[in-house]
Amino acid sequence: MNRRNFIQSSAVLGGGLLISFTIPQANKLAALSQPTATSGFTPNAFLNIGADNTITVTLSHVEMGQGIWTTLPMLIAEELDVDLKKIIVKHGGPDKALNHTVFGVQITGGSSTTWSEFDRYRYAGATARIMLMQAASKKSGTDLKDCKAENGIVIAGKNKYTYGELAADAALLPIPERPQLKKPAEWKYIGKGNKRLDASVKTNGSAVFGMDIKLPGLLTAVVAHAPVFGGKVKSFDSTKAMLVPGVKQVVQIPTGVAVIAEHYYAAQQGKKVLSVVWEDGIGAQLSTVKQAAEYKKLAATDGLTAQKKGDAAAGISKSAKVYKAEYVFPYLAHAAMEPLNCTVRIDGDGCEIWTGTQLPAAEQASAAKILGFAPEKVKVNIPFLGGGFGRRATPVTDFVSEAVHIAKNSGKSIKMVWSREDDMKGGHYRPFFVHNVQVGLNSEGLPVAWKHNIVGQSIMQAATPAFGAPKTPIDSTSVEGVMGSPYLTQVPDHFVGLHNTEEVVPVLWYRSVGHTHTAYVMETMIDELAKSSGQDPVAYRQRLLADHPRHLAALNLVAEKGEWKKTLPKGRFKGIAVNEAFGSFVAVLAEVSIADGQVRVHKIDCAIDCGLAVNPDGVKAQTESGIVFGLTMALYGELTLEKGKLQQNNFYDYRIARMHESPEINVFIVDSNEKMGGAGECSVPPTAPAIVNAIFTATGKRIYNLPIANHKLIQQ
Repeated sequence: MNRRNFIQSSAVLGGGLLISFTIPQANKLAALSQPTATSGFTPNAFLNIGADNTITVTLSHVEMGQGIWTTLPMLIAEELDVDLKKIIVKHGGPDKALNHTVFGVQITGGSSTTWSEFDRYRYAGATARIMLMQAASKKSGTDLKDCKAENGIVIAGKNKYTYGELAADAALLPIPERPQLKKPAEWKYIGKGNKRLDASVKTNGSAVFGMDIKLPGLLTAVVAHAPVFGGKVKSFDSTKAMLVPGVKQVVQIPTGVAVIAEHYYAAQQGKKVLSVVWEDGIGAQLSTVKQAAEYKKLAATDGLTAQKKGDAAAGISKSAKVYKAEYVFPYLAHAAMEPLNCTVRIDGDGCEIWTGTQLPAAEQASAAKILGFAPEKVKVNIPFLGGGFGRRATPVTDFVSEAVHIAKNSGKSIKMVWSREDDMKGGHYRPFFVHNVQVGLNSEGLPVAWKHNIVGQSIMQAATPAFGAPKTPIDSTSVEGVMGSPYLTQVPDHFVGLHNTEEVVPVLWYRSVGHTHTAYVMETMIDELAKSSGQDPVAYRQRLLADHPRHLAALNLVAEKGEWKKTLPKGRFKGIAVNEAFGSFVAVLAEVSIADGQVRVHKIDCAIDCGLAVNPDGVKAQTESGIVFGLTMALYGELTLEKGKLQQNNFYDYRIARMHESPEINVFIVDSNEKMGGAGECSVPPTAPAIVNAIFTATGKRIYNLPIANHKLIQQ
C-alpha cells in the first residue's frame, strides 16, 4: 500500500476511538518568545485507535529529518502502554487544532516540537488508556482499580481485551479531565534510546517526499525568475520554447514566467530558450562590497537600544585596556537536500496541494486567497520534507503561491520544481550582518564595559504580512545571543544597539537564526579577551559564567571529555565555545590542524544540556547534524551579489562540507532535570567559533569575516 492510498483509507476508517486532546499550555521558552506567541489552552493533535487494533498518531508538526516522527509517538506509546514499533504515524494537514501551543500558529520550527508537545502527547496517551480501562471495567463488571493496561491489552480480572475490542465502547465514555501520568521511574520509552520509526522507509526508498508525487495527467512546471532581486517581467516571447518537444504551455505569473511540459527535462529545455525582457529595478544597485561598506559605517554608530546598563562609552574610556573588533557575516542559503517543489490540482471549486512545508495553514490560506476559494476548499497534503532549516517556513508562502498561480493561469494540474540553481538563487536567506564591538577590561582582564552595535535586515519585519506588525522595532532574531548574554550580566556598563536595514533581498530564519552570527562574535571575543590577558580560555569562561550553572555544566563536561588540558601532538590545536540557544546549552571543543593554508577539523567533542532528553539517540543525531551544518557554514558558507545578481549557482560554488571533511564527533548529554530545550539547532552556533578559536591558537590570526576558506592560514 502506498502512502496516498493509506491516507485515503485511514480517513474513512470507522468503528474506532478518536481522541482529540487539550492540556494547559506547555512551558514557554524565553529565548524563543516572539511577538506572535499566545497563551492559554490549545487543542493540538489526534490519536486514533481502530477496531482492528491499529494505533495512528497524527503529528501536529512535520518531519523534516529532525526525528519527531519517532519522538512524539514515544510520548503516546509511553502513556498508552503500546509497542512503539506498531504505531502508524501521519502528518496532520491545516487545522487550528494543530496550532503550536505557544506560537499560536501551525508551525514546525525553533527546535520547539518536543518540549511544546511533551505534556499534550502524554496526556493523549493517558486519556486513551484510562478510557479503555473504564470500558473494560464496564464490559467485565470488574472494579476499575483491578484493571490494568499492558502492551495494547487491558487485563480486567480474569478477562483480557485488546484495545481494538474496547475502542467502540470507550468512544462513548466521557473524557477524563486530568488523567494521572506515569512517574519517571515507570517510563519504558522516555529517556531511552529508540530507533527511528521512519528509518526503514527512508532507507528502502519507499518514503514519499514532495518531489515524488505522481498524479494522472500531471505536468511539470519550471519558472524563469528575474536575475536581479526585485526585478519584474517587462515582456516575453515563448515562440522558441513552444517548439521544444514536450512543452505544452507558457504562462506569466507574478514572480516570472512558467514553462509547462510533459516532464522536467522538456520544461528546462523550454526555459533555456525562453526569451524574457526584465525590468531590474533598484536591486541592480546592490553589491556585496558596497553593502559591507555601508553596514560598517552604520555599525560605527549607536542603533536602537536593545539592552543597556550604565554608560558603555564612559566605561570604555576609563578601562585599563580596550579591544575593538568588526565582524562581517554574508548571506547564507539553506541548501536543503530536496529543492523546493509543489504539486497543485484544481478541480472545480476545490484545490489539492502536495508540498513539504513547515507552515501548512499559511500555505492553505494563501492558496485560497489566490483562487478565491474558502480555505476549507483547499486541502494541503504534507509528505516528508527533504530538509527545511527554516526555508520551508516562509510566511509569504512564496513557492507554494507560485505553484498555485501556475495551476490557476494554465488550467492544468502541475508539479512545480525548482532546480538547485533556482533554489540557490531564489532568495530568503540568512541575512547579511555586521557587528561593531568595543570591550573595556579592568586590571584583572575582566570586561567592565561593552559596546556592541549590530546591523542587518529584520526577519520579523519580513514576516510582517503573515504574522502582523512586530510589537517592537527590536527584532529578537537579530540580537539574540548578545542581548541576554550571560557574559554581559556582570558588566556594569554595557550597550547593545540594533540597526534594521531594508534590502530587496528576501531574508528568513535559518537553522539557529541569529545565533549563527551572535554566538560567533561573543565566543571569539571572549576567547580573545582571555588570551590577551594570559588566561586559560576555559578557566576564563568558568569565572565569567560562575552564576550560570547550565552553561558551566556543558562547558565543564566537554572540557573533561575532550581532555582540554591534555597536551596535543605537534601540529594539533584546540578551541572551545559555549552557547545557549532554544533553551539548550551546548559547549563545543574543536581540534584542528593547518596544512597548505587550509584548516582541517579532526575532532569535535560536544556537550549538550537540553533538560530531559526524551530520545537520547535523537538528541545525539541532531547534535551531530548541527555540528556538520555549522562546519559547512564556518568553512564555506557565503553568498555574494554583484549588480543585484547572485554569484553562486550550485554546490560547486556554494560548497557543502564533504564526507571526508567531517571530523570525528563525540556527543555527551548532560544529566539534567532542568527545563527542557530543543536539540535541532543548538549545536550549530558554537561550532564555528570553537573552530576559529583553535585556528587562532595555531596561527595567531583572528578571523572576523566568514567563511574561513577566504583566509590564507599559516601556522605560527
